[in-house]
Amino acid sequence: MSSHSSAPLPLILGVTGASGLIYVVRALKFLLEADYTIDLVASKSTYMVWQVEQNTRMPLESLQQEQFWRQQAGVDMSGKLRCHPWGDVGATIASGSFRTSGMIVIPCSMSTVAKLAAGLSSDLLERAADVQLKEGRKLVIVPRETPFSLIHLRNLTTLAEAGARIVPAIPAWYHHPQTIEDLVDFVVARALDQLDIDCVPLRRWEGRLGKDEG
Repeated sequence: MSSHSSAPLPLILGVTGASGLIYVVRALKFLLEADYTIDLVASKSTYMVWQVEQNTRMPLESLQQEQFWRQQAGVDMSGKLRCHPWGDVGATIASGSFRTSGMIVIPCSMSTVAKLAAGLSSDLLERAADVQLKEGRKLVIVPRETPFSLIHLRNLTTLAEAGARIVPAIPAWYHHPQTIEDLVDFVVARALDQLDIDCVPLRRWEGRLGKDEG
């Protein structure tokens, strides 16, 4: 059952320059289709990664960027999407007085992890994430890196100790994935689980079933 009715506040999606932008595209698709209100901010390096991974140029202007993200997600009208420039540190999501249901940084680079762990806010994404922590709201980090160095692990531990939930982009196979999207959607669903949001169609683990199972 979706918890949308109990979580009417906007949800922030932060996008960094980590590889794997398909994760945020799929997350955005399911959230918009479920009629959520999304405030999206992409870091400066995201623009370069889009060019490299998808050979696509992401627009800078907010309204054009909204159309871009909706096109990528394949959702024209559902939900509400507001896109914020990475340098607009005066945006609504930069203030703790702007109430939200939490924030997901997906995918999250190790550079962003390090800055958040150190309490640095050099752009809007980092400031918005820092606000979630200081206000005691839910912050979900989806790191996309391998292997993790000791520095990475210590920074992730610092964020976990500060209240963030760490959901590495590691898919499972018990739901019998058939496509890349199936693998991606598992990670997206588990990240949204941390916010009590259930809008991704996913075959969940139901235990070992069968006549011969003891």
